[in-house]
Amino acid sequence: MTLEELKQKDWYKVLGAKRSDGPAELKQKYQKLALLYHPDKQEVDVAAAEAEERARRFIEIHQAWKILGNEETKKEYDLQQREDNLTKEWPLHEQIHLEDMSWNEDEQLYTLSCRCGGNYSVSKNETKDVSLVCCDTCSLVIQIL
Repeated sequence: MTLEELKQKDWYKVLGAKRSDGPAELKQKYQKLALLYHPDKQEVDVAAAEAEERARRFIEIHQAWKILGNEETKKEYDLQQREDNLTKEWPLHEQIHLEDMSWNEDEQLYTLSCRCGGNYSVSKNETKDVSLVCCDTCSLVIQIL
């Protein structure tokens, strides 16, 4: 599976989970599916194609758990999903390099004026986690490169 496929996969759907599920709920759903699809739990007389599909499904379930079962990777995945959804739902106005934005030392904030008269703002500590920024007045979005 490529990195792009990993990003695009809905790991919550793989586990039959919701984004609002807590760690215990996610673990319970993972364990139930892992037992169901684990290669060692399969009957001996299953057709080869079905056995292969079940093994592929088990690997997919395990990958989902590796991402959603770890607080850090889950947060990163959720941010990526949110960003992807924003790109689909909101018009991307332009791509900007962080250095092209104005720096406000007092507020520790990067800003850029929007064509509507509003502002795009991102704090210094958000610059590593955020690449899409919404205008504070209209629906335009910029991507920080």
